[in-house]
Amino acid sequence: MMRDANAASLALPIGPADTPWTLPYRGTVGMACLIVAESAIFIIFVVAYIFYIGKSLTGPTPAQVLELPIFGTVCLLSSSITVHFAVAALRTGNRSVSTAWLAGTILLGSIFLASTAREWYHLIHDKGFTIQTNLFGTTYYSLVGLHATHVVVGLIMLSLVLGFSFLGRVTEEHSEKLEVLSLYWHFVDGVWVVVFTVVYVLGR
Repeated sequence: MMRDANAASLALPIGPADTPWTLPYRGTVGMACLIVAESAIFIIFVVAYIFYIGKSLTGPTPAQVLELPIFGTVCLLSSSITVHFAVAALRTGNRSVSTAWLAGTILLGSIFLASTAREWYHLIHDKGFTIQTNLFGTTYYSLVGLHATHVVVGLIMLSLVLGFSFLGRVTEEHSEKLEVLSLYWHFVDGVWVVVFTVVYVLGR
């Protein structure tokens, strides 16, 4: 009997037990699908911009009218950090801190949007550079405008969450949903890195 018990113990697996596989959160899957689709749209616009660089028959050229939007870029990229902290704080049940980080995210995103609007005002009213000026104007306003539209959508959703947070309706159990929204915001920030590189660095 002792020998059979020893043999049975040797037959038991030594490694860690297999953990059951669970389906990922459906909100994350849905946002991932949306990001893939939106990425395809941005790729089309970026490729079109790159293809038509330097092919305008008339001026102005990018080097003549574009300035590096450093301040706005720093604000937008910093907002990815603040939204990450907002999710982390809500996950631990610290709702007041999460609300503060959400407000900071919206503020930074709004500053970026205001800097873009200010740049467009300068280009249109001071330099007469519009979407109809030349091929560069068409591709520039289309690409940067597409990104600005996504920023507006993100700010609207974040503002709604902030409003519900002020009302005390955003709790720890909503952390996964806020994380899904943060994925969209990270995507918007990541796209801006590509747009900034293509338009303001390579394009000039």
